[in-house]
Amino acid sequence: MKAVGLTRYLPIDDPEALLDVELPTPAPGPHDLLVRVEAVSVNPIDTKLRAPREGSEAQPRVLGFDAAGVVEAVGSAVALFQPGDEVYYAGDITRPGSNARYQLVDEHIAGDRPITLDFAEAAALPLTTLTAWELLFERMRYDFDGDNAGRRLLVVGGAGGVGSMAIQLARHAGFTVVATASRPESAEWCRRMGAHEVVDPRQPLGPQLQALGIAEVEAAVNLADTDRYWEELGRLLAPQGHLGLIVEPKGPLHIGGDYKAKAIGIHWETMFTRPRFRTADMICQHRILNRVGSLVEAGELKTTLAEVLGPINAANLREAHRRLESGRTIGKLALAGWD
Repeated sequence: MKAVGLTRYLPIDDPEALLDVELPTPAPGPHDLLVRVEAVSVNPIDTKLRAPREGSEAQPRVLGFDAAGVVEAVGSAVALFQPGDEVYYAGDITRPGSNARYQLVDEHIAGDRPITLDFAEAAALPLTTLTAWELLFERMRYDFDGDNAGRRLLVVGGAGGVGSMAIQLARHAGFTVVATASRPESAEWCRRMGAHEVVDPRQPLGPQLQALGIAEVEAAVNLADTDRYWEELGRLLAPQGHLGLIVEPKGPLHIGGDYKAKAIGIHWETMFTRPRFRTADMICQHRILNRVGSLVEAGELKTTLAEVLGPINAANLREAHRRLESGRTIGKLALAGWD
């Protein structure tokens, strides 16, 4: 089968950073779907796993997580899907990735592709959707269907993939959403996603919120730079508020001060936790993706796809990685089809 892989960890401008390769088609295990991949999207985790470092791979390593495609075959114990079903999913960090014509994925972490989206539009959603949903409604314990009126959420990094979904999900759940964005085009994107207000992350956040009549926020998700905003978010969060994080800090953090005085909850999210550790509740990801798919079909949520770069091949994936590493992408980048 066609695939895109790496054997060495090189700068993205090196033409051998990602290579077109031929690999055997895998066979499904008991709970596996063998998916014919039709579209993928690219996430920062892809670039981090590919980043330059010592070492090499004896066999090409296939990266990629977000995908949408068609079930080609199923394992002997599969109960949720059958061949011909169209699915979308974020995959498993411990298994070969989605940058291949065929991929194995456990049935419990796949969802039905929303029928109102094409494959590329669907592939833009799973990883960021699962991250935002699990962070807000499982780690931070807010109720998606509850009464969140009066609660304010600050989204640091609103124009990225996770930020784009956090804005949509929080607004749908009743929050007043303030997002950060540093450029006119990224600010406009945040408003399109549903942000009530947008502030500039290059300037102190407190005075900007105060100018909007917001003295404090009940919740914040820092999706950009844990270290940079740590002290400021401690000051801005209300007593008994909640902070959600997805980016590892570069240095030690002082978790006393405002965080202790206000009893602020600190919540980490990694959407790979369930498949990586094969937790008993893995099927929650299937249920989240299906719930979100229904909301998309009803017109209540939208894809975060910004651009399709072309078919799935090494050259186009290198371009996607290059753009992500620039730190200036808005929404999600996808690739669809095969040469």
